[in-house]
Amino acid sequence: MLPSVLASAVPYVVGVVIVLMLIIGAVVISFFSLWVQAFAAGARVTFVELIGMRFRKVNSALIVEQRITAVQAGIDLPVRGLEAHYLSVGGRGRGEQLIPIIVRSLITAHKAGARIESRDLESFQLAGGDVALVVNALVTAHKAGLGIDIGNFEAHFLAGGHVEKVVRALISAMRAGIPLDFQKAAAIDLAGRDVEEAVQLSVNPKVIDCPNPATGKETVAGVAKDGIEVKAKARVTVRANLERLIGGATEETIVARVGEGIVTTIGSAGTHKAVLENPDSISKVVLAKGLDSGTAFEILSIDIGDVDVGANIGARLQTDQAEADKKVAQAKAEERRALAMAQEQEMKARTQEMRAEVVRAEAEVPKAIAQAFREGNLGILDYYRLKNIQADTTMRDAIGGGEDASGGGSTQV
Repeated sequence: MLPSVLASAVPYVVGVVIVLMLIIGAVVISFFSLWVQAFAAGARVTFVELIGMRFRKVNSALIVEQRITAVQAGIDLPVRGLEAHYLSVGGRGRGEQLIPIIVRSLITAHKAGARIESRDLESFQLAGGDVALVVNALVTAHKAGLGIDIGNFEAHFLAGGHVEKVVRALISAMRAGIPLDFQKAAAIDLAGRDVEEAVQLSVNPKVIDCPNPATGKETVAGVAKDGIEVKAKARVTVRANLERLIGGATEETIVARVGEGIVTTIGSAGTHKAVLENPDSISKVVLAKGLDSGTAFEILSIDIGDVDVGANIGARLQTDQAEADKKVAQAKAEERRALAMAQEQEMKARTQEMRAEVVRAEAEVPKAIAQAFREGNLGILDYYRLKNIQADTTMRDAIGGGEDASGGGSTQV
């Protein structure tokens, strides 16, 4: 019974074995070319690793190609490490873009003699860093003999700095004998200043025009004590002060301070001729004030490029003052005239009032005479004597040309 069962199961076993052999053969054939390439290049890759990459959906051709490239350059990159980074960056698509950058960067650094580890570049790439840029900066620094670790470059890049500018600035400073280390250069760069330009400005001084032509002004104007306006134009030679670059004032402050110094110096001059005869006195006085204090620059020289005579400000001010005094005097005279006219009108009103009182009093005279007649205090002779006196008075008024020649000026009784 048992032999017959075994005999009947033999074909099935043989079939399963054949199927397994066919599957294994197909897998071997599919990965055979990759294995041969790696073997021929001395970059050992096992079939187990190739099969594992197939199951994990890893681009095995890319991994093998990059391992061969690295081994040929003298760098032994393990398959597991390349595969792990391929999966960590996002697998297909992203992996095909980023894995070759890692390998090329490692080869570049290796050929330049700069020692770096693949895991440093992989972690930096996962953090969003530009591996090629940082490695190129490292190679440049290494060739220049700066001796800066790649971790410093990676940290500076991730902080938002410009690694390539910092390296160029350090090389320029070293060649020029300017003391500048990486930490200082990185701090200047992160502060928003162009560290490369600052180093160049330390080596090659810069000339600043005062006033700045961009403001639309061509000269700085001041008025001497004799009232004459003097216009001057200055050229300020400065160089960057790396120690004060962080937090130091900019060019605008230098221009403003120099302009203020020019105005003060001209204003303290006795006459405008003294300024015209010795224009260098302006630069000497201004330079002695220490105008570069608290700025990112060091003033080397202040040269007066042009001095011109402007308007006679003193005469203009005196003319304006005289015109103002005249208007004040006219206003006061008009006020006095108006007051006099008011007083005149008031006196006329009072005169009319007094005349009315006289007329009223004169109207009482006839009444008084009549009362005197009734009471016997006035006789007929007294009455005619009074009439004669009035007639004489009227005649005298007529002879003298008075207003009351007709007798209108006296009361008739």
